[in-house]
Amino acid sequence: MGLMQSISTKTGDKGESGLADGRRLPKSDPIFDVLGTLDELNSHLGLCVIKVGQKSILLEIQNTLFQIGAQIAGSAKTKLTEKQLHILENESERLQQSMEEGWLTKFLLPGGSESAATLDISRTVCRRLERLLVAHKTTPLIQLYINRLSDYLYVLRCSENQRTGKQENIFTYIESSR
Repeated sequence: MGLMQSISTKTGDKGESGLADGRRLPKSDPIFDVLGTLDELNSHLGLCVIKVGQKSILLEIQNTLFQIGAQIAGSAKTKLTEKQLHILENESERLQQSMEEGWLTKFLLPGGSESAATLDISRTVCRRLERLLVAHKTTPLIQLYINRLSDYLYVLRCSENQRTGKQENIFTYIESSR
């Protein structure tokens, strides 16, 4: 594989972009919403890697998201595996078991520590990605992985608040006066 001489290939100047399988589509095609949201999620996770102590699993997730993007773009070189899903599920379960009792009994407002807030943003982008993937009709395994990822990011944000000693802000239900 040769070295890229310039970041500006000029192949997208007329409103089209290429996929890994060689197809060229208008940049307005819904597949680019999926791929762009994947990129956005991965970028937010890059900030989480800086802010959160769980660097190795987050880096592994970032790599997996690149693989998912390549698969969606039609690459024949990479495919999400059930092993990657199981790694994420096992890490989520491990983290949940380390949490204080009763941690999952209330609706929590986003935020707390700075690291938890960045995880909240990543989680909401992940949820948007999940909606786009359903509309795009991707593989069931990719949908499962992204769903589990949003769950994991929630658990990790709760863990971060616990680790940093930040008290959670609990949603307060206010009855209407009707």
